[in-house]
Formats: sequence, structure tokens, C-alpha cells
Amino acid sequence: MKTRFYSIFFALLASLIGGINVTAAADLQTQLERFFHARFPDKQTSLTVVVKTPQEQWPQCEAPLLALSNNTRVWGNVSVSVRCGEQRRFIQTEVQVTGNYLVSARPLRRGVTLTAADLRQTTGRLDLLPPRALLLPKDAMGAVLLRDLPPGQPLTSAMLRRAWVVKSGQTVQVLAQGVGFSINSEGKAMGNAAAGQSVRIRMASGQIVNGVAGEDGVIYIAQ
Repeated sequence: MKTRFYSIFFALLASLIGGINVTAAADLQTQLERFFHARFPDKQTSLTVVVKTPQEQWPQCEAPLLALSNNTRVWGNVSVSVRCGEQRRFIQTEVQVTGNYLVSARPLRRGVTLTAADLRQTTGRLDLLPPRALLLPKDAMGAVLLRDLPPGQPLTSAMLRRAWVVKSGQTVQVLAQGVGFSINSEGKAMGNAAAGQSVRIRMASGQIVNGVAGEDGVIYIAQ
């Protein structure tokens, strides 16, 4: 009788423990999906999280603290730091994302400044795109193409540079500003610069100063 009682007891105990593990595992899967979904506010984007780390290595707690582990990628193979109290594990995941991305709308030649007519959005697996792929037209509008592209080619930031607002040798206006004063002068740019980039300027006196190019081509020097 005792033997049968203990057999039933241990069977129920094993079932209970197994049920806890299944619940915790299901919760971690759900929490990982929510964690990555929060990084894609576009409602047209869908994703699937495949957890590659074996389930027996998952930390067990109701509210784990999730963080990306030295990883700027939010799709493809991603390592996630999962902390349960003092316990910390790195969970390996594959994040499969489907959404909109940018492609060339027609054959494009190197050196062209991109306009809306040159660009088209299409839908597909973002995690299978080349690194630094561009998703929105605003990411490429006005940029200069660095290589020839066939139609339908996914665009990446490595293919583009921002348009120069200042070119080497150009005479530019230089504006030095500080507390209570503002001085305008002229000089010659010693390099090319897009808006927001640093550039060296040779002033009429021969002095060389560093400034930041504005959208209007004016060089701003903060004092």
C-alpha cells in the first residue's frame, strides 16, 4: 500500500514540477516576443522569435529582466541577456521579421541625387537583408548614390552619402557665436562636408579653424 502511495505521490510531484517548467518556458517565449515587438512600432511589421538555447538552460522566474547583449541588431541572430534575480543567462534567438524596406525603383547611375521617383518600398524578410538596410524613403531622399544599381536592389547606408553643402575650395560664410556676440567672416573650405559634418576652413588671415556645416552651407564655430 505504502509503495503504491509513494509512487502516486512522486508521479504527482513530477507532474507539478514539469507543469511549472512548461509555464515558465511559455512565459519566457511570450516575454521575448513582446520584447522584440516593442522595437517595431510599425503595425505592418510582423515577427517570429525562435529560441535556440535549449529550454533546460532557460532561467526560471515570473518577471525576467530582458536586455540586448552588446548587440545593435534587432533581427536575425540576437543574443538576449535574461536576468532572474542574481541569475543571468544569455539566450540565443533568431528573430524573423517581415516588413517594409527600400529598393531602387529603376536602374540608377552612380552620382545621382535620389528623389522619390528613384525609390520604392516593398515587403519581405528584413532579417535576410544586407547590413544597414534602409527602411524608409526619408532615409535616402537627397542622398548621393555611390554605385550603379539595378531596379529592385535593396538600399543600404553604405551605398549612399549625404549631399555636400560645402565643397573643397569653396568660399563660405563663417559665423562665430558666443555669449553676447556674433562675428561673420569668410574663408575657404579645405574639404567637402554634408550638413552637420565638421570641416576645416582657411580664413583670409591664413588662420585655420574648425567648424560645422549647416544646412544652408554656413560654417558655424562655437566659442
